[in-house]
Amino acid sequence: MELDLISESLKFMVLGMMVVFVFLVILVQVMKLQAKIINKFFPEKAPEVVPASKNVTEEGHHVAAIIAAVTEFRKK
Repeated sequence: MELDLISESLKFMVLGMMVVFVFLVILVQVMKLQAKIINKFFPEKAPEVVPASKNVTEEGHHVAAIIAAVTEFRKK
């Protein structure tokens, strides 16, 4: 009686693990197919290079001045 219950529980455990494994394999394959379809109809475009504006260079000068001031302050 007890041996039957253990063997039945092992069968259910293996069956459950196989169902999960097969589901995950199918899920991975569907995701790969979906990625191919999306890339076919909506390809990624190369990012456009935007020239640096005047504000960015001024901001860089402000950051450099702040760093220099903090460095001088820490020397004391």
